[in-house]
Amino acid sequence: MTDLDYEYFWNETFLQLKKDLKDEIFNVWFSDMKYLRGENNNIVVGVPTAFHRDKVNSYYLNTILTKLKEISKNETSLELEIIRKDAEKVETSTPRQERKEPAAEKAPKNREKREKHSQLRDDFTFDRYIKGENNSFAVNAAHAISRNPGRVYNPLLIWGGVGLGKTHLMQAIGNFIHENSDNRVIFITSENFLNEYLDAINQDKMPLFKNKYRRTDVLLLDDIQFFTAKPGVQEEFFHTFNALIDAKKQLVFTCDRPIEELKKFDERLISRFSQAIKPDLQPPRYEERCAILKSTAQARGVIIPDEVIDIMGKNISTNVRDLISALNNLIAYTELTGKPITIETTQNHLKNILNTPRMENLTMYNIIRVTADYFGLTPNDLKGKKRSKNIVYARQLAMYIGRDLMDYSTTMLGQEFGGRDHTTVMHSIEKIKKNFLTDPALETTIESLKRSIKEFSAKY
Repeated sequence: MTDLDYEYFWNETFLQLKKDLKDEIFNVWFSDMKYLRGENNNIVVGVPTAFHRDKVNSYYLNTILTKLKEISKNETSLELEIIRKDAEKVETSTPRQERKEPAAEKAPKNREKREKHSQLRDDFTFDRYIKGENNSFAVNAAHAISRNPGRVYNPLLIWGGVGLGKTHLMQAIGNFIHENSDNRVIFITSENFLNEYLDAINQDKMPLFKNKYRRTDVLLLDDIQFFTAKPGVQEEFFHTFNALIDAKKQLVFTCDRPIEELKKFDERLISRFSQAIKPDLQPPRYEERCAILKSTAQARGVIIPDEVIDIMGKNISTNVRDLISALNNLIAYTELTGKPITIETTQNHLKNILNTPRMENLTMYNIIRVTADYFGLTPNDLKGKKRSKNIVYARQLAMYIGRDLMDYSTTMLGQEFGGRDHTTVMHSIEKIKKNFLTDPALETTIESLKRSIKEFSAKY
């Protein structure tokens, strides 16, 4: 066989890997590979670093060899060779020619570029949003909506914890529609929507307010949980919702919890929200975290060693916001001190972040869910009004652990448990504290629950 044969085998394998692997995995570990040479049933492929080589050999070598055998019909070995830093980037022709951008990111031809939308961040775009297993449903729905606003998946409600990219994904929809169509797009937080509503009432300008929101083509409303216990704005928004849906205009919302956990909400609104497509966002997995770090560094024009990407990706699993914040902090530190970005610099400067036990994605929702599972109950049991002995005990434990791990006030805890009064929460916490004196096994139970909560929260 000639070198061209081996190159063909590699190119076909490359294409198959791109097709079969998740985008974030392929982009992190495979996109920078370069075919070098082949002979005697052995193919040599270039990779950028020793770290890169070791990771591929450890996790993906068998997958590659299986694909190579299927395509070449021979037992073909693979050797990964480190390319010099000044060597040219991957130029494998066939795979590169086959690559296609997602359809939702292609701008229509012969269209003048519109000015930046005043309410949207220009960096909140689809190409800056890392797609992974935990958010693929939401991302795919967002792409579909961007291509056909008002016609598919309407309304869309994206929910998830703090810092997981809900606002980014929502604004990516808005940016794409604004840039590639004449549709009018409004992005607003629920707090600002409420403030505008109150100003319109006080200034006798309700017709203007209604016209603004009921005649738009796309309404992006962030953090709808802010409408809790505000019946006036809920009533107004209910009618805005109906007007837009009836006119086949696109509605997109974000929320920090599942719809069924919204309290003190108009039942008609809950019913409308329940009709929405409701993808949830979970903390990114390791490969996705690495891809996010690389993408962010590239956008800032900074080269981050793979070893640094690895240690940050493994240790900062909370959410996207914390991950990017840590990276920006590290970059700022090295720029101001003139120090290079190395493992040592990263470990020293981010030691409080990398070593803290609170880096897991701890949320009250996770605490309630894990505690409920531990006692064979549901989260709604702990949040509801049932007073059976086993439910009350589990509820009190969840409150105690929530106070300990999250440092919530008793008022905040009461809101998480179905809107209970802060005195009820205080009584529950004191009850558990007193039980320590009579139940020697209680401490073991609580520590077991804490470990389970942290493991569940750190899962990726």
